[in-house]
Amino acid sequence: QVQLAESGGGLVRAGESLRLSCAASGRIVSINLMGWYRQAPGEQRELVATILSGGSTNYADSVKGRFTISRDNAKNTVDLKMNGLSPEDTAVFYCFANIRVNDYTNHTFWGRGTQVTVSS
Repeated sequence: QVQLAESGGGLVRAGESLRLSCAASGRIVSINLMGWYRQAPGEQRELVATILSGGSTNYADSVKGRFTISRDNAKNTVDLKMNGLSPEDTAVFYCFANIRVNDYTNHTFWGRGTQVTVSS
């Protein structure tokens, strides 16, 4: 079984920064894509950022220039550094990873989510 554990959420003021971390553990052969989604109250889940094992990244337009995604392939971790936070960034942030669990199977796993609240 594979688990993703997130950490680093919290309450900050507008303009401040936070770093989210996510660690994958369990039966892992390799991890291709890792990333973060977020879901604000009453809104659909939104893709925030992704990173491939080779380091290629992709960001939502709303976070470009403010958020930076990174990963440590040896530790199976992915981080999201968030600068210049605004109240519009308030959401539950979910880590996900597309993981090869054996020679034949890839599966996408999700963390339970971590709350990020930005006050004005």
